[in-house]
Amino acid sequence: MTKSLRTLTAAILLGGAFLGSCTGTQTGSEAADLIVYNGNVYTVNDNFDKAEAFAVKDGKIIAVGTTDEIRGKYKASEELNAEGKTIYPGLIDAHAHFYRYGLSLVSADLVDTESFKEVVQKVTEQREKYPNTEWITGRGWDQNDWAVKEFPTKDTLDLLFPDTPVILTRIDGHAALANQKALDLAGITPQTKMVGGLVEVENGKMTGILVDNAIDLVSNKIPAPTDAENREAFKNAEANTFAVGLTTVDDAGLDKATVDLIDDMHQKGELQMRVYAMLNPTKENQDHYFKNGPYKTDRLNVRSFKIYSDGALGSRGASLLKPYTDKHNHYGFLLASEQEFRDLAKLMNEHGFQMNTHAIGDSANRLLLDIYGNVLGGKNNKRWRIEHSQIINPADMAKFGKYSIVPSVQPTHATSDMYWAGERLGNERIRHAYPFKELLQQNGYIPLGTDFPVESINPFFTFHAAVARQDAKNWPEGGFQIENALSREEALRGMTIWAAKSNFEEEEKGSIEPGKFADFILVDRDLMTVELDKVRDTQVLSTYLNGKQVYKK
Repeated sequence: MTKSLRTLTAAILLGGAFLGSCTGTQTGSEAADLIVYNGNVYTVNDNFDKAEAFAVKDGKIIAVGTTDEIRGKYKASEELNAEGKTIYPGLIDAHAHFYRYGLSLVSADLVDTESFKEVVQKVTEQREKYPNTEWITGRGWDQNDWAVKEFPTKDTLDLLFPDTPVILTRIDGHAALANQKALDLAGITPQTKMVGGLVEVENGKMTGILVDNAIDLVSNKIPAPTDAENREAFKNAEANTFAVGLTTVDDAGLDKATVDLIDDMHQKGELQMRVYAMLNPTKENQDHYFKNGPYKTDRLNVRSFKIYSDGALGSRGASLLKPYTDKHNHYGFLLASEQEFRDLAKLMNEHGFQMNTHAIGDSANRLLLDIYGNVLGGKNNKRWRIEHSQIINPADMAKFGKYSIVPSVQPTHATSDMYWAGERLGNERIRHAYPFKELLQQNGYIPLGTDFPVESINPFFTFHAAVARQDAKNWPEGGFQIENALSREEALRGMTIWAAKSNFEEEEKGSIEPGKFADFILVDRDLMTVELDKVRDTQVLSTYLNGKQVYKK
């Protein structure tokens, strides 16, 4: 018998995960709520075993095995004949902005625009669609995708919208273009200075470009969404993410009020998506959660803080050890002082919270790895994370393993940045960027995410980028720095059990095994065998959470 269907003896050695053989029809007497059978089931257990069927009761998987085994032992009021379709554990996005994505659905979508002229067109169309909004917002432009690869200026926005504030955020969230009305409301002048941010000025005049902390000066003036708008944002985000097979999202950077809203919607049955919430390190969040400790339900897990150490590579805000190759004497910058990061690390450790820090540049990564190492001391099970881990100096790579620091990466960042990242970093330094395979080797696991809405919410794009290291057009031939590609099994684990592990949730989700939540998806192709150039076209046929269907194509 093949690895996919082990003998009963092997099943017993696996701790009872598989059952003894019985007949091919539902003749069992033990009660279950749902039986799934005739499937090509990837359990993603330790052995990466395959199965045909499993039984669900009270929202959890109670047995896994062959169709004959499961239908012979269990009887359920509901059955799902998978008809040979492939089944995976519910997918987990280890780094996203679920709440922000929901809000962004009513803003101008500027992703994949090919010129600033197209940006203006989309913004104008959005204004016509929502004529009464106080502010005009948009997100997703990337000057690196345009023929003229330069930051835009506010002149056109000033002409079109002289009396309405406009802010258009770059794809990475680390730069934005604001018109004069928005700058005036924020009190920004050419003389405005701040730590960890930049107001771009040319010939004594503001261009409208704001980088990192400067963005907050404008965005803080935007009226907060109403309770109804927030609830609608979550529902819209949930519908779209269920449709691509996600059953858990790690929301990176939330305030207590938003976390409380998620919990309230969960309790009222208005929201079902499981959320691993990373808190912003505000005083309010620290005061409350340090006093009360982590908070956990079946659908909400609050035990970590999201810290920003530097900006993004595309906006040249990532903090580098040596200057940018394409900008003389510019190193990027940290978003706070080194001492602030050290103090935060000490506080996180003292109060038992996971520290998850955004670090893009090799300087930022070195600093945070050393700060983490000073606090953690050596091997541990605290699972502190470096979010993105994009550019790692070779001298620092081993620190991930030495201090059990988890690199949380987003494979589509590599395939989005590969066209221009070499210009920023130069031929030598680019070789140490997006080193997923080498990062995986440090601790033996690596969680994968998308960073949506910075990238697409589609996790199959993540899989393709991780394995093929190519874009949607399967470029470049052979893959971008293919030596750091992940195998198909590693990519699937990164989107399921390894993501769960990075959240301290591997005992309850991330694989199809007895005792775990019955979160799973049916898809139209097998990611382990389909041609790589067909992976991005994968369609989710249905998504199940706790054994209940929450999406059907």
